[in-house]
Amino acid sequence: MKFGKKLAAIAVAGLALVGTAACSNNNSSSTSTSNKIPKVTKKTTVVFWHGMQGAQADTLKSLAKEFEAKNSNIKIKLEQQGNYDDLQAKLNSTMQSPKNLPTITQAYPGWLESAAKNNMLVNLTPYINNHDVGWGSSAASGIKADMLNGAKINGKQYGIPFNKSTEVLIYNPAMLKKYGVTKVPTTMAELKQAAQTIYQKSNHQVAGAGFDDLDNYYVLGMKNEGQDFSSKIDFTGKASKKVLNYYVAGEKAGYFRMAGSDKYLYIPFTNNKLAMFVTSSSTETWIKQAARKGFTYEVAARPSKYTMQQGTDIYMFNRASAMQKAAAFKFMKFLSSEQGQIKWAKKTGYIPVNEDATKSTEYKSIKQFKLPAKLETIWSTNSLYSVPVIKDSSATFSQLTPIMQSILSAAQKNRNVNKAINTGKTKFDAAWKQ
Repeated sequence: MKFGKKLAAIAVAGLALVGTAACSNNNSSSTSTSNKIPKVTKKTTVVFWHGMQGAQADTLKSLAKEFEAKNSNIKIKLEQQGNYDDLQAKLNSTMQSPKNLPTITQAYPGWLESAAKNNMLVNLTPYINNHDVGWGSSAASGIKADMLNGAKINGKQYGIPFNKSTEVLIYNPAMLKKYGVTKVPTTMAELKQAAQTIYQKSNHQVAGAGFDDLDNYYVLGMKNEGQDFSSKIDFTGKASKKVLNYYVAGEKAGYFRMAGSDKYLYIPFTNNKLAMFVTSSSTETWIKQAARKGFTYEVAARPSKYTMQQGTDIYMFNRASAMQKAAAFKFMKFLSSEQGQIKWAKKTGYIPVNEDATKSTEYKSIKQFKLPAKLETIWSTNSLYSVPVIKDSSATFSQLTPIMQSILSAAQKNRNVNKAINTGKTKFDAAWKQ
């Protein structure tokens, strides 16, 4: 779901409880011996924990069955753990008893930082380079380099990208035309100007623009100001206040809006109360479900140098047997293949992690979504960015949405914004010191 990243961005303090116990519970199959990768010659079951629901879960089940038909010795046991919050909580609690962990799991890298430090994960580089279960080299994987690098923890390739999305600008072309906006915004300055124009010419009936993910808004705003997300950020510094006040001014004046009680901006967007918004590319799925017949929309690049890489990867646990690891990686390779990713994209709206898939006519000709025909152009416009996997980054990232909500609410209600920003700084700094 487009909202998986929001739901997933919660504190990972539970991982820190693993400590020495995690190391002592690892079996003999460690990263140091994973070069000895066997061929899968006997019946092997791979347990896969995931947080996919609805059509996404159905598609995953279909892909698993297709893989099993081609690999008769391998059984993929899919175990749905609820939503991303539930999945992360299950991982946190189970890591205290590592023998109960699955073979592989869907996860964000930030969830597993402590697991990597405690030698609970498999470094996948030998599997990638293996000719039997992998591609023979990392260059042959076909996976977009930015995404593959995003699945690293502490410089090691612990994950393989799976269900990915990116932030885009979704807009109503009829509304832009109606209110005299002749150019789709390509910069933040143009987005502000267009939003002001729409709000004024609609007699304050239509908000010009908004940002669905307030945490992404702040992180990318700072990255566009030249600062990576880290504890070194001064939340009340010049660059940070510039990022905050851009949205605050719009919220206060009315031409920008946050989701608020609607929870997600596709709701006012499909009700013609919002002209444009920056959101996950997978929001297309939800727009199609909510929009009335005849409603039109288009997709463009996020109006900034950087855009967010979102979505999870697949990670493998060291507790698995050598045969399970080999079988699991074959399945991971299958899911990230050109055809696997095209099928996944067609059914779910996620973007392919495989570059051959994104360049293929089959993907570009997908008609149920707007993005496939424009993805290469969007990627040529934006550089992908992801939250750095460093100590407390995931916990701090999870605090950004409520911090931003408090600041924007203060602006909306004509309360003291500086006080809200100072309170935000206290919470932001404290999150880095958990």
